[in-house]
Amino acid sequence: MLFQVRIHGRGGQGVVSAAEMLSVAAFLEGKHAQAFPSFGSERMGAPVMAFCRIDDKEIRLREPVMHPDALIIQDPTLLHQVDLFSGVSPDGYILINSTRSFDELGIGDFVKGYRAEHLCTVPATELALKHVGRPLPNVALLGGFAAISGRVQLDSVCAAIRDKFPPKIAEGNIAAAREAYRFVQEEMEASHA
Repeated sequence: MLFQVRIHGRGGQGVVSAAEMLSVAAFLEGKHAQAFPSFGSERMGAPVMAFCRIDDKEIRLREPVMHPDALIIQDPTLLHQVDLFSGVSPDGYILINSTRSFDELGIGDFVKGYRAEHLCTVPATELALKHVGRPLPNVALLGGFAAISGRVQLDSVCAAIRDKFPPKIAEGNIAAAREAYRFVQEEMEASHA
């Protein structure tokens, strides 16, 4: 079954790398996957989008993801600037890099019709600073995505990270992804309690 992910962030935050690593993780599980950026102004700080599709069979689509099954929002400052949520169904997953709740971010009313267990914020920038020493939230969010969606396994995400980075950098990123995974699992358990 085709599963489509749209990742929003800003230039320099590793948005395109996140989509690529997610597709590698899916590929390592024997799935078909594709990742590609939305080309526009790629300057540092400019809004950037990237897409990832995962399926059990060959993917023939090549156009941008207009109806994502999951949104990964790397930069919460985009929430009120870009129409991030266009095309997302109420069954979709929304993962936001933030220490604040959906209500605190000012979008609590907007997501009222969505499934609560598909919504999560994760402090990905803080986890990246702690484990990597740089404020790049992309890899931590992939760990969170594995936890909330179950579409890829955490071990596959870690293998994709090892594939992308030199060993020393990879290990810090893997630690960030693992902590984000645990964080999201705990959030989900707390919301079911």
